[in-house]
Amino acid sequence: MTTTAPGLSSVSVEQLRWMHRTMWRIRAFDTKALEVYRAGMMRGTSHPYIGMEAVGVGVCAALREDDYITSTHRGHGHCIAKGGDINRMMAELLGKATGTCKGKGGSMHIAEVDRGILGANGIVGGGMGIAAGAALSAKMRGSGQVVVCFFGDGALNQGVLHEVMNMAAIWKLPVVFVCENNGFAMSARVENTVANLDAAARANAYGIPGMEVDGMDVLAVYEAASHAIERARRGEGPSLLICRTYRYFGHHAGDPLNYRAREEVEPWRAKDPIERLEKLLVERGIMSQEEVQRVQDEEKQAVERALEFAQQSPEPPVETLMEDIYA
Repeated sequence: MTTTAPGLSSVSVEQLRWMHRTMWRIRAFDTKALEVYRAGMMRGTSHPYIGMEAVGVGVCAALREDDYITSTHRGHGHCIAKGGDINRMMAELLGKATGTCKGKGGSMHIAEVDRGILGANGIVGGGMGIAAGAALSAKMRGSGQVVVCFFGDGALNQGVLHEVMNMAAIWKLPVVFVCENNGFAMSARVENTVANLDAAARANAYGIPGMEVDGMDVLAVYEAASHAIERARRGEGPSLLICRTYRYFGHHAGDPLNYRAREEVEPWRAKDPIERLEKLLVERGIMSQEEVQRVQDEEKQAVERALEFAQQSPEPPVETLMEDIYA
């Protein structure tokens, strides 16, 4: 039985609990990924999603199980929010045969097609054409599926984005473009790299809706994404959603973060997406403080088990080296 949360007509108690638990799962996973990197256990680097959890969770909460996403180099949060298996994800980080891509992709290339995860992508803007193609497929098949294309502010000026948005608008493809504007493209501030951040202005160029939303508020993201996703599902075409958020850590695990002051981070931490939701849940009587703490502990334990699974998993056999190569 689904129960509507008091004073929140558009979201159920079950959804709120799922959002809370999933944001903690993402934070616990990426916190552990940083530890794994620093311990020298990981092949390659990792790009922490910590602080940005509300975007991936708010958007994916509005999707159906059979919908699709395309992700980015900072993709762990998207994949977990879409139902990714954290055991197989951790194994992928460690390059093990039980990983989502058999240990061949690593942190930036996690994919689980059977869960609608069409792949994280190490190329900036690399998922945009894939998203449009998947959306065209869904439209031609009449499946009612929707595709969400996640990308960062560093990809806002990629030529492929404008080509794909124009094509999606012309063909009324069921795709939602979600820009996670965390203020930085590596160390470059967005105000120095993007001439116009007005979502509506960008979207107007293609005759589609565009809006900006507080990306530190999972409920605000969920509401905006729900409207865009349902619009796409009705056959009315794409939308652009820009979520204003912030990453607490560097661009990648080894980033010295010498391009921003500590004082800049604190106001964003004061708007922490998990703490904001927890405050609401406790105030509304949906969860007790003890339940909130239990969820945090359970997700940390689940991630510890995922690491144990990965460590105990076998290395990919040498004879599989040339398998799964398509280009």
